[in-house]
Amino acid sequence: MASLRKTTPYLLLLLAFLSLSHSPLQAQGKSSIYVDKEGVMRWQKDNKEANFFGVNYTVPFAYGYRSHKALNVDLEKAIDQDVYHFARMGFDAFRVHVWDTEISDSVGNLLENEHLRLFDYLIAKLKERNIKILITPIAYWGPGYPEPDVKTVGFSSIYNKQHAVTEEKAFVAQERYLQQFFQHVNPYTKLSYQDDPDVIAAEINNEPKHSGPKERATEYVNRMVAAVRGTGWTKPIFYNISESPTYADVVSKANIQGVSFQWYPTGLVANRTLKGNYLPHVDQYRIPFDTIPAYTGKARMVYEFDAGDILGSYMYPAMARSFRTAGFQWATQFAYDPLATAYGNTEYQTHYVNLAYTPDKAISLMIASEAFHQLPRLRSYGTYPADTAFGAFRVSYGQDLSEMNTPQKFYYSNSTTSKPARIAKLEKVAGVGNSAVVEYSGRGAYFLDKLENGVWRLEVMPDAIHVSDPFAKASPQKTATSIQWQEHDMQIRLPNLGDSFTVEGLNQGNSLTTNTRNGNFRVKPGTYLLRKGGKNAKSVDTKNLGTIGLKEYVAPNPHTGQVYLRHTSYTEVTAGRPYTLTAEVVGVDTTATISLVANNLSGVWKTVEMQQVKPYTYQAEIPAELLTPGLLKYRIVVEDREGNYTVFPGKYKGNPWAWDYVPHEVWETYVASERGNLALFNPSRDQDLFIYPNLWRENERQFITSQQPGQLILRLTSEEPPQEGVMGIQLFVQDKLKGRESELAGFDKLVLRARSATGEAVQAKITLITSGAAAFSASVKLSATRQDFEIPINSLKPASFILLPRPYPGFHPFWFTPSAAAPFNLSDVEKLEVTISGNGSQPGKAQPLSFEVEGVWLEKAGKE
Repeated sequence: MASLRKTTPYLLLLLAFLSLSHSPLQAQGKSSIYVDKEGVMRWQKDNKEANFFGVNYTVPFAYGYRSHKALNVDLEKAIDQDVYHFARMGFDAFRVHVWDTEISDSVGNLLENEHLRLFDYLIAKLKERNIKILITPIAYWGPGYPEPDVKTVGFSSIYNKQHAVTEEKAFVAQERYLQQFFQHVNPYTKLSYQDDPDVIAAEINNEPKHSGPKERATEYVNRMVAAVRGTGWTKPIFYNISESPTYADVVSKANIQGVSFQWYPTGLVANRTLKGNYLPHVDQYRIPFDTIPAYTGKARMVYEFDAGDILGSYMYPAMARSFRTAGFQWATQFAYDPLATAYGNTEYQTHYVNLAYTPDKAISLMIASEAFHQLPRLRSYGTYPADTAFGAFRVSYGQDLSEMNTPQKFYYSNSTTSKPARIAKLEKVAGVGNSAVVEYSGRGAYFLDKLENGVWRLEVMPDAIHVSDPFAKASPQKTATSIQWQEHDMQIRLPNLGDSFTVEGLNQGNSLTTNTRNGNFRVKPGTYLLRKGGKNAKSVDTKNLGTIGLKEYVAPNPHTGQVYLRHTSYTEVTAGRPYTLTAEVVGVDTTATISLVANNLSGVWKTVEMQQVKPYTYQAEIPAELLTPGLLKYRIVVEDREGNYTVFPGKYKGNPWAWDYVPHEVWETYVASERGNLALFNPSRDQDLFIYPNLWRENERQFITSQQPGQLILRLTSEEPPQEGVMGIQLFVQDKLKGRESELAGFDKLVLRARSATGEAVQAKITLITSGAAAFSASVKLSATRQDFEIPINSLKPASFILLPRPYPGFHPFWFTPSAAAPFNLSDVEKLEVTISGNGSQPGKAQPLSFEVEGVWLEKAGKE
């Protein structure tokens, strides 16, 4: 090791060239894959294409490490538990950017400390589950996020992402670090990463930010590659091509075998759950580097991806489909939430997936893994909505569903009406909710694995109920999802089991033994052995379980002692028409009384008892007598068997009818008059909207006052011409329409109140986007005078719309037009978009864009 530290960069570069003297990279050392001349990763053993799908996971480092320590969690046990869930979901890939700043000193010497030991422990545990590892040894940043940065002695605390790829001292420190890192021997496996057959490749660094001369960038990549190759590393090496796209040419010609990409198609950190259909955002993965000759021979991998801030379970397989169409062979989601901290989603607020806490999303990710392995590379499946069915897979925004249906496997992320392809041939079932195979009233995932004829293993996860917005601001003191261990009805309809079978608990502490009738039984979370009547199961064949143990079970403990209630009120509703109000209540038993207490400003409060319609879900009908034009105010009161009250909103303790009860927080819903307009955008209350371009400066995005008391106006200004030539807003409006659904047929005009703020006329387009991703628009010309533009609904024409939030990287599509669209129906609308484009009055001269919007609303026919 000491001699390697003194080796010159030029000698290392020579070593790298010598190690690559024959291409493709053939079976040297312990490499289990190679990259052929066409840039395809293949297995050494049989030359078949090699595909890998899994997750990033961060517990050995940074906040992942600190958060577990703060909770007094055994880190090795936490890793064991999470890796079991990786195996349970069928993943075969792991990647994370190693926080080099925690395992290095200022000049690049490797520190063999607790973080490195835990990383090695994680690798050993992944190997036990046959999960392959791609190592990214340099992250470039501090270990603080989401907390303030923690001071370290590592070289990345001195050189940031820009300096690390341009400054000589940074080069030398990274070379030294890479030499020592790849010579390091894992104390658990007794292998270096080169000698470990389950470590299949490396990516030099995480998201380098190149600047300056391109020759220097090529030198940097080649020197880092040489440092790695100089240790005897023979496996494929990847380098990022998408973070600095203008340097893609120099990256492609460097001494690497593959290029790495990322994908965040819905942006990041919206600070709230995104609502609406985001399948158009994942319609394709556009690669703009295909014209670079050196790129065509490189393997392609996605080191990070996620549908940020989306709680629905329909996105992941569609992303996997688009990855395969683009030719990717490795994809790892960022980042899987550790079991110990997933209750609050504190690690990465914009990402949220965990088998226990987001069961539907986890099953969707499991289905995506199957799609990534099964779908052929480079095959196209058309444009949305045609591409929602691909091979044995389908996704549905309307059903919030991902589904896989083959003769052997039937997986679904939500209740489905699909029939199994060959129910008699089924060997594996995984799902949430109900299907033709399983009916289950619980809220967790379940798995059925056939062990042999008439013998199956059942695994049931506890209920997960979202009690606050998991993508809002996070805190370890805030619960996003509550875990409940409840007994629920289950019915299994498998010809291989029949109507009568025994159910026997397997996991520790699970003593249930029962017989079924018509496949019905009551079940709690755990693992079970299901045996057809009279079947001897003394020696069960478990080979179909792969790396999963027969009795293994991992689930978080139930959250007890707290009452949670989640409810979203309508913005406005129709006068005189009763409607049903729904709330989710967690932490109470069946003896609790849930009451709605409502008032329409008449001075009288009316109490309506809410009824449980399914586990955790309660409903009450708001009577027509309270729905007079005006304002509806209400609370929901939870009373337990001991007579203790919890009042929502606010989660206040105390009897709300007591003379000294002080809290007065309520939900409010506007009750519209018969001829009332329906507001789609009101800047006074609609401030969570997406704006293009990202205008954050004080003079770019402003909510200013109008001449009307209490009314705000949105003013947007872009001094520089936006890259795409337009500026505008987009917001979700379906929730506004829902409360007045019965009236929608009566609205015949769309009204925009706006003006140009530059003094010159500009072209504006107002667009309504449906849940089926069809857009219908009309154009108007804004002048310097604010005015109302009345647009007949029946005059709207099919159009394209902007993908907001903008997909990242920014070279992905900006506009979307579906392959087919249903006729316009106001009840299908879920988003509103208003844009302006340049006036073009002075060709060749950049013109600032600025406009103001005071409101957008619907009006009814015949309104005076």
